[in-house]
Amino acid sequence: MIATSTGFAPLRLRAQATPEPLLTPVAPAPGQQAPEVTESPMPVQQTAPSGGVIPDWSVGEWFGYSGIIALALVLTAIAVTTLWWMLHAWRSADDLRATQFSASPRSSRHRFTLLVPGRHEEEVMGQTLDRLAQQDHPDFEIIAIVGHDDPGTELVVREAAARHPDLITVVVDDSVPKNKPKALNRALQFATGDIIGVFDAEDEVHPGLLTVVDSKFQETGADVVQGGVQLMNFETTWWSLRNVLEYYFWFRSRLHFHARSKFIPLGGNTVFVTRDRLEWSRGWDDQCLAEDCELGVRLSSDGAKVVVAYNPEYVTREETPPTLTSLYKQRTRWNQGFLQVLGKGEWKKLPTLRQRMYARYLLNMPFIQAATGLLIPISIVFILLVKVPTVVALVTFLPLIPTVVTLVVEAAGLAEFGRVYGRKVRVRDYARLVLGLVPYQVFLAAAAVRSVVRQLRGDGSWEKTEHTGAHRGSPAADGAARDRGSDELIAVAASEESK
Repeated sequence: MIATSTGFAPLRLRAQATPEPLLTPVAPAPGQQAPEVTESPMPVQQTAPSGGVIPDWSVGEWFGYSGIIALALVLTAIAVTTLWWMLHAWRSADDLRATQFSASPRSSRHRFTLLVPGRHEEEVMGQTLDRLAQQDHPDFEIIAIVGHDDPGTELVVREAAARHPDLITVVVDDSVPKNKPKALNRALQFATGDIIGVFDAEDEVHPGLLTVVDSKFQETGADVVQGGVQLMNFETTWWSLRNVLEYYFWFRSRLHFHARSKFIPLGGNTVFVTRDRLEWSRGWDDQCLAEDCELGVRLSSDGAKVVVAYNPEYVTREETPPTLTSLYKQRTRWNQGFLQVLGKGEWKKLPTLRQRMYARYLLNMPFIQAATGLLIPISIVFILLVKVPTVVALVTFLPLIPTVVTLVVEAAGLAEFGRVYGRKVRVRDYARLVLGLVPYQVFLAAAAVRSVVRQLRGDGSWEKTEHTGAHRGSPAADGAARDRGSDELIAVAASEESK
């Protein structure tokens, strides 16, 4: 058998018993020229020119591969940014302490007016008003706002006012069509407090909240104090678990970062604003579907001082929307509200370019995150099925790194949530957390698309979120959980201090 090798002369047949190595070329005899190779060499695929620096791609490949690389880098940057905001509160002991209310609040100085709008909330609003009436602050009033066409809620509210005649006033909103900011502006006309607080109809509020908020205003000279809000019923559905964690990281960490950056979209409730600032802003924008975000943007643009404080025992407890459809409509409303605020352009009045760029990025964030979620499954399919050069393939894996880290952080956050609030987290909850990652991101993408369509059509109708009281437990259980939350924060602070 004759063996040949590309680039070498043909090997001679040997009669020896011991064969020579197959790849050892035999030198020609003196004076004899080596025979020419008659066979064509095997074709070698060129991936780069002789210089070896620039890939030898066609124009179409350049555009395609460059787009893939750019998309991967953008998704990585978004994921890293989100992760950084999520971890802000835990970066150091000082950051952790800065997020809390004072352990020794000062004596009360302010008068509070608490606005509680409700529409078709007869199942939950009576309890909310009773709990608010238990505040230990010496000087506050409650204004409950109901629609003129909502007799069921009005009956419940008037019964609560009869139980607390010195604290609760009922205001009827006759505006058409109705929405939350219209109800708030209507009640603001009757407010007598120098600090105005907003709560939702289903809220569970700690009886000492006003005392620590009053102290925070005195300690910081703030124009706005944003308290914590926490959804509680993580065990209800696969998507309620992710919704609960969103709130946990938003109020526990991210809002503190936004406040430090001096640009913050406020939360929908447990927010307290000085009367002077509300008069300056002429209340809430009743044409905006995210009136809380819009107010925060306007106040930030005018240089208002916003302080965020979070203690587990003082958070306002709420429930997730009862159905996926309800959550879908709620998220659509929020996204469309952010889009309205972005288009309104108040953020352009921010004093520095850095703040304006940050505001633009933050107001676009719901849509960026939704697009990111939509691209995750597409990227996975692309990685598995499409053949690309090795370098391009490696770059496409970059977004998975912060995504996996974020998933680990969420798992740690779920465990901490369970410890702080006295809720048992099971193995199946962690499984739902992991398995729900991609479906939830796709769900957010769908809500974002719907919000854009509604905005383009000029549809600004208010889609209300219904409530059933799924977050409410026994007073004893709530009190024990609040004590655990307080003990946990003290233990963490002491541990960090000892380090």
